[in-house]
Amino acid sequence: MNNKTQQQQEKHNQHHKKMSNIRFESVNAASSRHALPEEKVVTKRATTIFGKNVFTSNKMKDFLPKNTFKELTKAIEIGEPISREIAEFISQAMKTWALQNGVSHYTHWFQPLTGSTAEKHDAFFEPDENGDAIEKFTADALVQQEPDASSFPNGGIRNTFEARGYTAWDPSSPAFIYESAAGKTLCIPTVFVSYTGESLDYKAPLLKAVNAIDKAATDVAQYFDKAVTKINTSLGIEQEYFLVDLSLYNARPDLQLTGRTLFGHMSAKGQQLEDHYFGAIPERVLAFMVDLENEALKLGIPLKTRHNEVAPSQFECAPMFEEINLAIDHNQLLMNVMEQVAIRHNFKVLLHEKPYSGVNGSGKHNNWSLITNTGINLLSPGKTPKTNLMFLTFFVNTIKAVYEYADLLRASIASHSNDHRLGANEAPPAIISIFLGSQLDELLDEIESARVAKKVKSEANLWHGIPKIPELKLDNTDRNRTSPFAFTGNKFEFRAVGSSANSALPMTVLNAIVAAQLIEFKVEVDKQIKKGTKKDLAILNVLRKYIKDSKAIRFEGNGYSDEWAQEAEQRGLSNIKSTPKSLDIYIKDETIALFERLGIYSKRESEARHEILLENFYKKLQIEARVIGEVVNSHIAPACFTYQNELIQNVKGLKDLGLPKEAYSSQLNLVERISKHANTILEQSEEMRQARKKANTIEDMREKAIAYDEVVKPFFDEIRYHVNKLEKIVDDSKWPLPKLRELLFIH
Repeated sequence: MNNKTQQQQEKHNQHHKKMSNIRFESVNAASSRHALPEEKVVTKRATTIFGKNVFTSNKMKDFLPKNTFKELTKAIEIGEPISREIAEFISQAMKTWALQNGVSHYTHWFQPLTGSTAEKHDAFFEPDENGDAIEKFTADALVQQEPDASSFPNGGIRNTFEARGYTAWDPSSPAFIYESAAGKTLCIPTVFVSYTGESLDYKAPLLKAVNAIDKAATDVAQYFDKAVTKINTSLGIEQEYFLVDLSLYNARPDLQLTGRTLFGHMSAKGQQLEDHYFGAIPERVLAFMVDLENEALKLGIPLKTRHNEVAPSQFECAPMFEEINLAIDHNQLLMNVMEQVAIRHNFKVLLHEKPYSGVNGSGKHNNWSLITNTGINLLSPGKTPKTNLMFLTFFVNTIKAVYEYADLLRASIASHSNDHRLGANEAPPAIISIFLGSQLDELLDEIESARVAKKVKSEANLWHGIPKIPELKLDNTDRNRTSPFAFTGNKFEFRAVGSSANSALPMTVLNAIVAAQLIEFKVEVDKQIKKGTKKDLAILNVLRKYIKDSKAIRFEGNGYSDEWAQEAEQRGLSNIKSTPKSLDIYIKDETIALFERLGIYSKRESEARHEILLENFYKKLQIEARVIGEVVNSHIAPACFTYQNELIQNVKGLKDLGLPKEAYSSQLNLVERISKHANTILEQSEEMRQARKKANTIEDMREKAIAYDEVVKPFFDEIRYHVNKLEKIVDDSKWPLPKLRELLFIH
């Protein structure tokens, strides 16, 4: 061995020694290295800190003139624009409150199509003409800012040289103060639109969809109660996540760059004993949770629940239900807070849907319902025929909407990361179906088959010919975790949303399709009424038709089974497993017409979103392919060859001693196996690189995404298989990456 080679070998050995120290120090001495600060985090009374950092309605009342506050409240309730004069009062009140709380900067907080949140900070400070400084915040600064629109995903709406975009204040979501070690910032929730008016974010379309369902649902609700003048969409988002030791995370390039482990043999112990689910929360994790809840409560996020999830180091938190726009803002904010708090406890939060192969992935269950201004949950069965008919109307229309627009709902939760989770015997399949529970399922069957009287004389005879809906308990049936869309007593739970997703997109789609269905329902009912049919009988007639038409979407069994996939195909239900093909629905004529009719997306906006989602999909696969190639060539293969050289030296030594071949046959076998697997991963990595280069030349975005999905991605599993085999062979101290058994268990 020449001097240069020897130096390289020594350098390489030092690297592996360093990596080993990182791994074993983190695992074996976690308690000492990750001790909490001397001042232990304690749970504070929620009532004393809730909303502390939020410019709530009560705080506005203290800072605003009485008439201004009334006008603001009225404008928010009915969705009217706020005058510039009122905005000036609000800006001064907001500034005063913020300065009193030690804030130095303000920002328009928005949700661009990157999937995360964005902000551009400006100081309240401004120099004046006398060379002094004042703290200034005007209505103009509150209502509108101008970040660069071309630098965010826009799907061709903006050219690179057309930079102008606008953030516009959303008064329905309160401003809040975000605290960090660097200081405090006043955050003003906003929408983000282009210079020409197209939406470039998730919030603007959501607000339009909320407005659409408000109008459509109110029109239908007035069949039953004229006092209903507004309907709010309610949402509760359950957030699943993983925690991993920060030092181990930093030693995994794949986790850092892609959010998931691209290699790693499954730990001998995983989730098979089912001992983690709802188990005792580790003290170190509990300290993180308490800290997270304190910070969330100060921001007005009503976190209520915390528990261990199924997989090791997987957890869940859930807030109380809120108005949908605020619930989604809070979930986006919560993900930011989780990241910040985790670092304080030497953790990294993993929000990827499938960070580890072999254990359950994470979702974001969206619990959706409709609430009237009179306080009635339209998806909660009542005690009288009239209230139950109202429940049945919204219940059946939601089912019909999901049936008619199942492919669009599927596309709304499609992403590269969620593809790993859907249908993986741990989450709902890609087949959209609805679980109702035996009681309601049987009830719909009875209504469908019953004979309805031609005339209805009074409410007492309303249910003549069909069964009366019995009084239902809140939990009238068991839950079905294999169902992507399940009724759970007084709400529908959309379980297929990914843990890293912005819920605004699937909720925009859900509100839009239910609004469209309710509009159609009212048209059909009104037609019958005009022909002389009594209102209640007309409603029943249309509902019976919808129950029959949408029956295929209802499924009570095991969504994981192969039999269901076969049955779903016979029923005519789609099973679109890949993201690029599921996204086609966005640019179909009927989808574009739906969104245009409801005023949610223009044709250009629909096409832009399709383009953005495809681009995001292939770029994430592109990053993963690059990381695999880099780690295989610069980490895995060198470690394998280092260990192989040691084995060869061992064999030579035993041979020199004159021992028979049987004495070193096992070592020779290991040398051969390492060569086989190492050669394979190097060859496959090169083939993958060539496939990636070829895919990069494709100009059509859809074809490029499909090429990455169907040609490049298959290399991932093949390479991982052989890397995992090597992980089981190579000396543990020389393996360059922390293993799943180390990542999965928190000490």
